[in-house]
Amino acid sequence: MSREDQRRSVRALREGLIQQLEDLYATTFERLAGEDLGEGGIARLTQLLLRSREAAITPLQEEIEAPLITRPAPNQSER
Repeated sequence: MSREDQRRSVRALREGLIQQLEDLYATTFERLAGEDLGEGGIARLTQLLLRSREAAITPLQEEIEAPLITRPAPNQSER
């Protein structure tokens, strides 16, 4: 498998994982909304879930969006 194929494969895996996490959090939020925990309990759990979601998904998205560096920038003397 070429390097480019490997990169595409890893990217697809990351994107799939992000989608699975998004689905899991959406299902959890829906389930939480149906529970009779009172406003305070739901608010606290919602905040925790939002923080958890951000911590789980953001690093995966940042890696996908990171620019690909294929070679080092030239030195000033090489220009």
